[in-house]
Amino acid sequence: MNKYTMNEITLMQYIFLNFGMVVSFSFLSLPRVLAEHAGTSGWITLIIVWLISTAASLIVIQVMKKYPDGTLLDLLSAYMGKWAGKVGAILFALYLLYYGYTGLIYTILITKQYLLPQTPAYIIMLLLLIPTYVIVRNGPRILGRYVEVIILLSLWIPFVYLIPLKDAHWLRLLPVLKDGWNPVLSAIPSTFYYHLGFSTTFILYPFLKNKQMASVGIVISYGLTMLMYLFITVICFVYFSLDEITTYNEPTINVLKTIEFKFIARIEVLFISFYLLIFSLSWIPTMYMSVFCTTWLFGKQDHRNHLRLLWLFIAAGTYFFMPTSFQSQRMNTLFGQIGFVVEYMVPTCLLLYVWIHDRLGWRKHL
Repeated sequence: MNKYTMNEITLMQYIFLNFGMVVSFSFLSLPRVLAEHAGTSGWITLIIVWLISTAASLIVIQVMKKYPDGTLLDLLSAYMGKWAGKVGAILFALYLLYYGYTGLIYTILITKQYLLPQTPAYIIMLLLLIPTYVIVRNGPRILGRYVEVIILLSLWIPFVYLIPLKDAHWLRLLPVLKDGWNPVLSAIPSTFYYHLGFSTTFILYPFLKNKQMASVGIVISYGLTMLMYLFITVICFVYFSLDEITTYNEPTINVLKTIEFKFIARIEVLFISFYLLIFSLSWIPTMYMSVFCTTWLFGKQDHRNHLRLLWLFIAAGTYFFMPTSFQSQRMNTLFGQIGFVVEYMVPTCLLLYVWIHDRLGWRKHL
């Protein structure tokens, strides 16, 4: 019997988990990054990276099919020995923790900038960590339901972004490839950062109720991601000039300032308040998967003790040190470099190793 059966998640929850984690807060600055590297042809870069990311995520699925009733940690233990599983648990826990921590820091900086400028960072961190603990302590099934609710509640947002189109200039998208393919291709490395997150399949796969649909789910998830990114990028490109968009750190927020309602003075504040729920999809799932790895490492079943320790560590750490906006950008850059190795290179090498292992008949009886 699969030991993860009691916490199964549905296909829709699996799709929304992947989609929510990848998008979360990254869509805020994506149009600026694309404009800086590729100009108004940056939307072509999105399509290229989408194809690469979808292929890489399908590789992760193929790896997990070799051990459908276990996580990456179980697979490493079966193919390489217990030591490999333990090393994998430590490294993957650290990667997921760093993933979630960068999301938390970015959220706090955005909150202080637009919503609570006078509130200390550690207070905001506590306000974010309290609901995080309530959700994470209940495991992947509740986590899946939470993500499902947040995505469904956010379906109205794209319609609001259609309002600025009344002042859009579509000719700003022309000519396509005016500087050739070099700017488009040079933007690919920086765009990989905005597609990180599918490696969580290494942990989520055994929880998926219908594993035969895992490949379909990941394709749908990244299809939604591409549509979301294309939508918001094109809107920013046709509303702002190329010189103007590069002056904004988060053009996705700045475009909201052009929307006017008589009963709301600053509509972007209202949206950012709601965005906090979407931002949470970057750290709540990763925090669970991080403590899942450490719990597995010690052979325990209950992850709540590790969650409490992590909660206290992050809360206390924020009291003594809070990264600045510049340091947060450096953290994101480093995360992009580490993520490329973890999510693109490692799965490919692992699939090749498993294939050779099975081909030569070295595989242990599972």
